[in-house]
Amino acid sequence: MFGRVPRKSNSTKYYEILGVSKNASQDELKKAYKKAAIKNHPDKGGDPEKFKEVSQAYDVLSDPEKREIYDQYGEDALKEGMGGGGPSHNPFDIFESFFGGGFGGSGSSRGRRKKQGEDVVHSLKVSLEDLYNGASKKLSLSRDVLCSKCRGKGSKSGATGKCYGCQGTGMKVTTRQIGLGMIQQMQHICPECRGSGEMISDRDKCPHCKGNKVTQEKKVLEVNVEKGMQHGQKIVFEGQADEAPDTVTGDIVIILQLKEHPKFKRKFDDLYVEHSLSLTEALCGFQFALTHLDGRQLLIKSDPGEVIKPGQYKAINDEGMPNHLRPFIKGKLYIHFNVDFPDSGFISPEKCRALETILPARTSRLTDMEVDDCEETTMHDVNMEEEMRRKQQQQYREAYDEDDEPSMPRVQCAQQ
Repeated sequence: MFGRVPRKSNSTKYYEILGVSKNASQDELKKAYKKAAIKNHPDKGGDPEKFKEVSQAYDVLSDPEKREIYDQYGEDALKEGMGGGGPSHNPFDIFESFFGGGFGGSGSSRGRRKKQGEDVVHSLKVSLEDLYNGASKKLSLSRDVLCSKCRGKGSKSGATGKCYGCQGTGMKVTTRQIGLGMIQQMQHICPECRGSGEMISDRDKCPHCKGNKVTQEKKVLEVNVEKGMQHGQKIVFEGQADEAPDTVTGDIVIILQLKEHPKFKRKFDDLYVEHSLSLTEALCGFQFALTHLDGRQLLIKSDPGEVIKPGQYKAINDEGMPNHLRPFIKGKLYIHFNVDFPDSGFISPEKCRALETILPARTSRLTDMEVDDCEETTMHDVNMEEEMRRKQQQQYREAYDEDDEPSMPRVQCAQQ
């Protein structure tokens, strides 16, 4: 086909220009190209010849077919016509496909300014254990990427024509008469070019992307949840959102959503836990094991002779949440104690007398004469929430009744 089989020549030059190994992946090639292209760009004081070499190296190695030929036969084979020929792409076009218009100086297509692409936001549910211990989560998603065959041009030739429907503006203006001598103008996206201002002939459309300039790619993100992160905190993957021509790729933003924990509550870097004691434990002492968020068993016990009051709090230092970015510093663990009284509402007189010998004496006791001077009352159990609700309803009805009362007519005094 080419008349002769080309001799094998140096096939490491392009890899050395980009500073990657011969088994480098496409992502590694992209990163290496971006770094080298920015460093050597003429508008940033770089070497124009070096910039062309970097672009040529990436143009070849990013194309699987050209790369295979280069690996086998070297640069000479490409120059002799194998794999589509030698350096056919403008180096500034390749740069523009990554950065959009370069740095605003020279080049064939670098005068256009790229628009900012939209960020893509995803929520990620995490447990309190994840935030305490740290975790790695995988998030699978699909995104648009510039077509690898046409480099986001949409055409086989790399050229596009101006849309005649909108004259290349991407917008169309329609007018209509809404009244006598009144005309309304409305602007909308051109339906023929979908707002791009460009048209590609069916014959020239890229067969890979069908002229859409982008293709779908499945991507798995590894989200590192660091110790001490907060509910609602953002983890940003810069430049990983949908790609589009002449657009600076936006970010993928992951927002952490904390799931409610059955035992622990978090406030900043402190943890709170509720624990109920029996009346005997509250008066005579207690001990129990508390399973922490990392699986450790904490021994919680009262001091000898200590009495725990209902609603009392106790704190343990350095057993709260780790501080984000300083995980060796931790908050406090607060334990809120509830005291469960006996289910039975009555205690026999014998037990009362036994308790009185142990518990502090009663604060006051009336004499028989003082009791005779008092009026008898009867107490009953009450639900205060129900009581307050009933009172609010009663106040509402009374206010409503006052509004409905007819107002007295005003009497105007007769003036003599």
